[in-house]
Amino acid sequence: MENFVLYRKYRPKKFAEIIGQEHIVQTLTNAIVTKMVSHAYLFSGPRGSGKTTLARLLAKAVNCAENDGYEPCNKCSSCLEINQGKAVDFIEIDAASNRGIDDIRSLREGARFAPIKLPYKVFIIDESHQLTKEASNALLKILEEPPNHTIFILATTEIHKMIPTIVSRCQSFDFKKLTVPEIIKKLEYISDKEKIKIERSALELIALNSDGALRDAEGLLDQAITFLGSEDGVAKIKAEDIRELIGAVDTNLVSQLVDFISTKETGKAIDFLNEMMEKGQDMQQLTKTLIRYLRRALLLKINSGLINSVLMGMTKEEQEKLKIQTQGFQESELCDILKLFLDAENKMKYSPILQLPLELAIIKVTNN
Repeated sequence: MENFVLYRKYRPKKFAEIIGQEHIVQTLTNAIVTKMVSHAYLFSGPRGSGKTTLARLLAKAVNCAENDGYEPCNKCSSCLEINQGKAVDFIEIDAASNRGIDDIRSLREGARFAPIKLPYKVFIIDESHQLTKEASNALLKILEEPPNHTIFILATTEIHKMIPTIVSRCQSFDFKKLTVPEIIKKLEYISDKEKIKIERSALELIALNSDGALRDAEGLLDQAITFLGSEDGVAKIKAEDIRELIGAVDTNLVSQLVDFISTKETGKAIDFLNEMMEKGQDMQQLTKTLIRYLRRALLLKINSGLINSVLMGMTKEEQEKLKIQTQGFQESELCDILKLFLDAENKMKYSPILQLPLELAIIKVTNN
């Protein structure tokens, strides 16, 4: 199987393909249909949430020669040129590297001229919060009296750094992080198209480790395909493959440690810890994984109805093991254990002997 940059290959080319951000899609498509498109938009939200993707879709939709609704046709010359990044009237600027007043003055000069081919000249300014104060004031001047043939779309991950006068001149939309189920839905679609056999728990692990950013999730899936290769033209990906790729601690190791903690076997727990150290295990990563594991147990203890969301990213065997272990703890006991390990994880950053705070926490937990 050929390797592709999945997030580019499967970037939505229509509004109907957008995952999440339904409230924004609805408002923008209504504006296109009613021909009430604004001259300035501000898209704010976390990285990988679809800001520039929606900006490109909006640029295509308003310039599409065959558009009789709101969806771009992706067949006319305007759509094709924008998709290929060749449209002279579609300008994308990265404010991280083009943040000075001269860059914005050049943009202002270009905006004054009518489009060469498209109905609208569209400017997308990514990471717009990085513009200098002088550049922001220069941009404000054109936003106050924009030419009728221009549309400005500003994108930012840090709206609080934008000057208020620019925010007030734009129609603002707040993008949210994508949920784990939303990301899994897209990954399932890609896996099906790419003929990838991937475990559900592996998809969940990818989604959980993407922190709500679809682009990161697609990138991790791409890495997994490249890392593992294919067998008979079909890539096969398991949860343990993803853990190895992201450097995550094996859940089975943490589960063994929790067994020793629950049975109050101090010596075995400390020996197990030292054995992991000798094998090169990252102690800080082990502690973080232990905390996440015990948090799952606590949530299951509090409300068994949370079982589906709590057990995401675990194999069936790991899920069954956690359920059994949870029964051996009291709710208050899990709260106390988590507090001790959270404190240990914080102290490890400054400890002259890295694993010592974790060892002390285990001794205290198993001797109570």
